[in-house]
Amino acid sequence: MTSTRVGTAESAVRWRAVLLAAVAACAACGIVYELALLTLSASLNGGGIVATSLIVAGYIAALGVGALLVKPLLARAAVTFIALETVLGIIGGLSAAALYVAFAFLDEPGGSTLVLAIGTALIGGLVGAEVPLLMTLLQRGRVAGPADSGRTLANLNAADYLGALVGGLIWPFLLLPQLGMIRGAAATGVVNLVAAAMVSIFLLRHVVSIGQLVAALSSLAAALTLLVTLLVRAHDIETTSRQRLYADPIIAYRHSAYQEIVVTRRGADLRLYLDGGLQFSTRDEYRYTESLVYPALGAGAHSVLVLGGGDGLAARELLRQPGVQSIVQVELDPAVIELGRTIIRDANGGALDDPRVHVVIDDAMSWLRATEAVGFDAVIVDLPDPDTPVLGRLYSTEFYALVGQVLAPGGLMSVQAGSPFSTRMAFWRTVSTIQAAGYAATPYHVHVPTFGDWGFVLARRGDAAPTPTVPNDAPPLRFLDQRVLQAATVFSDDTRPRPVAPSTLDNPRIVDDMRHGYD
Repeated sequence: MTSTRVGTAESAVRWRAVLLAAVAACAACGIVYELALLTLSASLNGGGIVATSLIVAGYIAALGVGALLVKPLLARAAVTFIALETVLGIIGGLSAAALYVAFAFLDEPGGSTLVLAIGTALIGGLVGAEVPLLMTLLQRGRVAGPADSGRTLANLNAADYLGALVGGLIWPFLLLPQLGMIRGAAATGVVNLVAAAMVSIFLLRHVVSIGQLVAALSSLAAALTLLVTLLVRAHDIETTSRQRLYADPIIAYRHSAYQEIVVTRRGADLRLYLDGGLQFSTRDEYRYTESLVYPALGAGAHSVLVLGGGDGLAARELLRQPGVQSIVQVELDPAVIELGRTIIRDANGGALDDPRVHVVIDDAMSWLRATEAVGFDAVIVDLPDPDTPVLGRLYSTEFYALVGQVLAPGGLMSVQAGSPFSTRMAFWRTVSTIQAAGYAATPYHVHVPTFGDWGFVLARRGDAAPTPTVPNDAPPLRFLDQRVLQAATVFSDDTRPRPVAPSTLDNPRIVDDMRHGYD
């Protein structure tokens, strides 16, 4: 009798250990599904604090709704758990693919948002239903007192939260960089289904009937087949859907740890997109690049710092300028540099491999805070538009103050500042932010056919605003000359200056300006 009790106790311990492992695995899968949707939403729609907050809040609310809706099914916790995990594995595994296809194929912009909302609600509801079911299974066969129930709940919460931590780490460091969003979500769904199968085979065979067990395993096998098929065909689905987003044929694609990078080509026109936003077209990028670079060179810059500009186009122009002896290029994303040295090499003339160019892979603000390099004659700030809080940091008074610390006395800084027509508030916000950081600033703008009216800011430390000029010894240019620059400082009534407060790290006003567009 004693040995029987011991055997039963050991069996119960094993039951609970395996079930808690399943709890951790399911929790990891649940958080990965949500992170996949958040990542894809940011990549396709630009993300942002409001969208992220709504998604996270909606997911948490769905957890509570799911916990309530499963209450009538707790009497059949084992069968319900297997059914729930099967459905969750399918929905979670397909969620990223569904959102990507919806974004690519639905003409209505709200279509992909609706898919995202439905996916978030369904995944949150199913994940929320897991805890009551698992709590019921863990209490099976027990006469639970208050302390015993408390210990069971503590174990369940510990496994759940630790699993979520594992999922939160696996997504950015393993699944996303190695598999991408669609295949990463599908692989997570496979793990979800395998965990449910293990619970079925090793734990629930003594709880459910043979017929129920066979039905459960058959359903899991069918779902597993579906997700494995998605894993195999994900590349075709992604390639077909992605191509619909771009008018020209895609010749290169990277999904780095920071962004989605796409290069297209039609004839001689090469275009670079970051997270869907056009960065340049070789048809007219010289207008943008010349306008950004040459006014900052003043009477004879020798050392130049380029922040951003990983495509190498600014470095190309700097290398053409007599007297420029050294260039430090600070770019966050090594994938952009890799493309600049390969696919975009013809456009930048191999500038990134020139011995005068020292490439640094780092965040611009972090590098400015840590560097001991000072005395740059010019700084070129060629960063993407500040449409996210991460990029908004690089358009703050604090950021421009850091730039001022590495500028030589009298050195010039030029900043790409967006469109004074399409994003007027953001443009003038950039001007006021630079001025608030202790610079005298001169805004100017030119017409770039691909972008429209595009603006820049030329600034130096002190009270005397610089006059944009083309260096006397500049090489032959295709667009810029002194006459064009003189006209570029004139703004019409519909793009006239507006007094606005600066953007700071504490209050990144410029991010909201970008969302509102023309105002």
